[in-house]
Amino acid sequence: MKQKKSAFTIKPFKNRNGVISFRVAGWLLGERVRKNFKTREDAIAERAALELRLLQSQSNLRGASTFLTEAQLREAEAAFLRLEKARRPLTFYLDYALANYREPEAALKIADAIETYMKARKEDVQQALIGKRQLRNIRLELTEFQRHFPTQTLAEVGTEALHAYIRRDDGALKTQNNRRGVLCAFFNHAVRKEWMTRNPVAKIPRNRIEHNRGSAEALTAERAAQLMAHVESVHGGAFVPFFALCLFAGIRPEGEISKLPACDVRLENSAITIEPWVSKVNMRRLVTIQPNLAAWLKAYPLDEYPVIPPKDKMKNIAKKLTRIRQKFGVGHDVLRHTFISMHVGKFRSMGDTALQAGNSESIIRRHYLNVTTQQEAGAFFAIMPMRAAAPQAKPVPQAASAPEPASDPQNRLAA
Repeated sequence: MKQKKSAFTIKPFKNRNGVISFRVAGWLLGERVRKNFKTREDAIAERAALELRLLQSQSNLRGASTFLTEAQLREAEAAFLRLEKARRPLTFYLDYALANYREPEAALKIADAIETYMKARKEDVQQALIGKRQLRNIRLELTEFQRHFPTQTLAEVGTEALHAYIRRDDGALKTQNNRRGVLCAFFNHAVRKEWMTRNPVAKIPRNRIEHNRGSAEALTAERAAQLMAHVESVHGGAFVPFFALCLFAGIRPEGEISKLPACDVRLENSAITIEPWVSKVNMRRLVTIQPNLAAWLKAYPLDEYPVIPPKDKMKNIAKKLTRIRQKFGVGHDVLRHTFISMHVGKFRSMGDTALQAGNSESIIRRHYLNVTTQQEAGAFFAIMPMRAAAPQAKPVPQAASAPEPASDPQNRLAA
């Protein structure tokens, strides 16, 4: 390869006294350069220095004294190149990082933070602040979150990365809101523990979802009758109270039904009391026991058929319930949706339905009004068990005592 010709020349030059010198000549920034040196090596060194100055002038490079090491200088140059089109100076981004970022040595790994957070949530379950289903959903979401960010610390996960994580796999808007809710609670916990200075999820807005009236999924009266007939025919009817209370009283199948004491189901008063510690929304409510539900509970009394069969008498309860649901395509909340739709359909009172279901009237109007007809609702609340109620033992009348013979005044006096 042909070497590029230098802009500066070195030529021998004979002085008047006969001594040979070496002259460096050329042009630098519009000025002529002529310097004489005693040795050729000094001239070559000068030419190299002049070429560097020329290169700096052509490529915007500058020579300057600095206390930075070579590596630090290169890093600083790289930082300025990355901020070439940024609107703020380097010091602005540096101040932001110092205020919001903690060094990995002083910050928790995401995996460690999740482990500590889940211990706190398990304590919430023990105190009946959240349900087991909610705990399971939290665990599943945070497990996926940990898998997505396996090595990062809490401080290293920013808002943009979290937003992309929430929207992953083109999840439905409601699914994205659920993910955001779990992560927001998790990072709020991290802020309270002073693991972070701010919650990066707080700047991610919730998706607005428009609900259409009558969007709640509900069973028909015929399908509900088929479901209850099947429940009667399997496992000795052990799951009849569970499905009857969820379907004909609107008890939430996750959370409320597992915490409902049998003593709060009062057939003598035709009412079920949902205490705040049982209710999902921490509010007391009363549910009227309809005649058909009373028939089911008399045929399968709770003292013989507990709402949740004990584990020592039945194994794999959750799997058995899941099989029944899958057979009839019943999701977790379909039983409750059916009760609310049928109740407002039969009694035509959104206020009373809202009180018994623990919802607001606006929710009843939006999701459950006019889902079913009054005739369909009447058929629903007429679904009766195949099994007859056990006859109650009648009190045995006491034998009438023989009338005392009329006392003879003479005998009484004789005594």
